[in-house]
Amino acid sequence: MNAGFTVLDAIVIVAYLAGTTALGIRVGRRQAGSKDYFVAGRQIPWWAVLFSIVATETSALTFISIPGLAYIGDLGFLQVVAGYILGRIGVAFLLLPRYYEGEIVTVYTLLQQRFGLATRRLTSIVFMVTRAMADSVRIFATAIPVALILGNRIPTAWAMPLSIVVLGAVTVIYTYKGGMRAVVWTEMLQAAVYLLGGVSAIVVLGNAVPGGWSAILAQAGAAGKLQGFDFSLDISRAHTVWAGLIGGGFLSMASHGADQLIVQRLLSSRNLREAQRAIIGSGIVVFGQMALFLVVGIGLWVHFGGQTFATTDSVFPRFIIEQMPTGLTGLLVAAIIAAAMSTQSGSINSLAAASTHDIYMPLTGRAADDPATFRAGRRFTLAWGIALTGGALLFRDQGTPVVVVALGIASFTYGGLLGVFFLGNFWPRATQRDAILGLSIGIITMAFVVFARQIGAAFPGMVEALGPFARIAWPWYVLIGTSITMIVGISASVLFPRPQRTGTST
Repeated sequence: MNAGFTVLDAIVIVAYLAGTTALGIRVGRRQAGSKDYFVAGRQIPWWAVLFSIVATETSALTFISIPGLAYIGDLGFLQVVAGYILGRIGVAFLLLPRYYEGEIVTVYTLLQQRFGLATRRLTSIVFMVTRAMADSVRIFATAIPVALILGNRIPTAWAMPLSIVVLGAVTVIYTYKGGMRAVVWTEMLQAAVYLLGGVSAIVVLGNAVPGGWSAILAQAGAAGKLQGFDFSLDISRAHTVWAGLIGGGFLSMASHGADQLIVQRLLSSRNLREAQRAIIGSGIVVFGQMALFLVVGIGLWVHFGGQTFATTDSVFPRFIIEQMPTGLTGLLVAAIIAAAMSTQSGSINSLAAASTHDIYMPLTGRAADDPATFRAGRRFTLAWGIALTGGALLFRDQGTPVVVVALGIASFTYGGLLGVFFLGNFWPRATQRDAILGLSIGIITMAFVVFARQIGAAFPGMVEALGPFARIAWPWYVLIGTSITMIVGISASVLFPRPQRTGTST
């Protein structure tokens, strides 16, 4: 057991924060305009885009919450991650070719070309609201281990807010200055740091448990915690083969094909082939990474003897603070910070891109290469950085693993967004009216599915009616939302007269 958080640990963290900030400012010091700021002039090599995608979707949730899932369960989450690979393959060959037909900065530009400006604005706003809510939760998760450290040195009530503000401020600095280039290259460093942290935890756990990993795996296997497949047809179970491959596949198609956060990185690739290589390769890397952190959770379960904690998200941070050797504690905390900063910086940049290109430019009539557009993009970067930090300060822990909370928020609107893209690409008869109607009804319906328990608690008379919705596990949300959006859109296009098209068909 270590001697607590030492000066050496503090030096490691400060050195990481300073190094990341300096790197981000340096690589992004020359910005030629708005397109360069948001898609790096389409000059990022595929392997850098690959690790940027991995780092962006990892966040602190993977580092903190995924070990917690294995701690209270088994390896079943890998079924969902396997679905992620299938979803990425779908994006690579169904959606990416369309995205590379023109010089676009945001993916929602295509919806204006296909349907009209109103569809572009609506989908972009839906993305911005969803991304801001989900990533505020992710930033909150990052502050958990930092607050555990500071809680012994400053009043507990100030530990969490101070952690959130410091991390938010550092991330905003290099994202504001460096744009997408800074985001991608700092994410390379951040991915290396948190993967090294995960491997370090594996080594320390092996040394901390008598008998090492042989004993850990034997004990975990006897308790059924190494189970990885569940062929149950129960839709209330999140970690089954069917929920994973089908539901996880649709979730990945939405997050990587209809969410500006990931698509913006793909649009920074040199060409379509490199973008396809990056997105499919990222799925394979993510699978290995998730397996790593789930195994950490299994080791923690043996180490703590299955002890019950207030929240599963505090299990790994507590091990880091109490058990890691001096110096490695600082590395592990830096790894958690790295995972969070990668997601936060990417979110800030993508939110600013959507605000600039989907809202500001159509309203003002300015071009992408106008210096005023570039200045507006930076102002939006600063504004979104403040908004995400403020959202994290407002979030309150409800005892549910934050990875489930964040994925539930994202799944709430992802189905509608993916459904609109499918309508645009695969149903030529659909018009702007049909797309907006399908998206609106899809999101409204998913509100009852995702928030059925909360609605039932607020209105007891609706508990029985909402019961079937409350049983649906989160991996199915995107498939349901996509299906509803497409069914409504297709039905509207068939049943009602076609209004005059307001956009230019692709």
